[in-house]
Amino acid sequence: MSFLDHIHRCNAHDLSQFEPWHIGAQRVGWIHCDFAPRLVARPDLFDRVAGGWRLSGRLLDASARTIAVEAWLQELRDEALFGDWRGERYPVTPDLKRPPLMDMERAAVPSFGVRAYGVHLTGYVRRADGLHIWVPRRAYDKPTYPGMLDNTVAGGQPTGLGLMENVIKECAEEAGIPEAIARNAKGAGCITYCYQSGVQLKPDVQYVFDLELPEDFTPAIVDGEVDSFELWPVSRVIERVRDTFDFKYNCNLVLIDFFVRHGLIEPDDPDYLAIVAGLRATLE
Repeated sequence: MSFLDHIHRCNAHDLSQFEPWHIGAQRVGWIHCDFAPRLVARPDLFDRVAGGWRLSGRLLDASARTIAVEAWLQELRDEALFGDWRGERYPVTPDLKRPPLMDMERAAVPSFGVRAYGVHLTGYVRRADGLHIWVPRRAYDKPTYPGMLDNTVAGGQPTGLGLMENVIKECAEEAGIPEAIARNAKGAGCITYCYQSGVQLKPDVQYVFDLELPEDFTPAIVDGEVDSFELWPVSRVIERVRDTFDFKYNCNLVLIDFFVRHGLIEPDDPDYLAIVAGLRATLE
């Protein structure tokens, strides 16, 4: 195995199985050919256009689109189409600087190939014996990726919340990190990937943050999404990422990016250029 294996895995997809989905003139997602019959059954919501799909032009603004599509998604939920309904909406937009064209239930976003955004934070400690990283294990009863290793703090980016606001919220909810400490988190760029799982497509952007934590601070389990926290020497984290699939798939990329930025993967590494380019391979 190598670091590149994780990058390739996160970008494994076949767009020939999908058709673009638009709101007005803006492409906002991708519809798999096996999911398309769901849209065919709702001509009041979706128009078939050359080479793809478009949300009905009769829905004139973001609020009308959100309400109409949400009602339909609730029907699909009743058919058990979405296994992890969150009651949390994501913005449908190709760029967070633009107003959302609509909002969509988080659980449905991958089925429409809509770009989701999130924040991933690496909490680290400088000790006399070197750099250490706080590594959580996901709760074993989580509906997604139970029991896998994760980034110190991570969460999706919901509608109506700023990125730093979300970091502070997730720090408190997932790791018991108080706001006074969480505000020291530093934005360190982003990673992008395009990951296919069956009919679902995730062309996502994860905003990356670093947070140096006090040596005497220990994260706490607050909301039940984490089974445990352990403080690992960075060498152990590097080995586990490089040699296994123990971390949740996209968390590997966040850590690889951390290794690059902190000089733990050096420019003389033969894969260095491919790694750096691969962490943002799908950024438009």
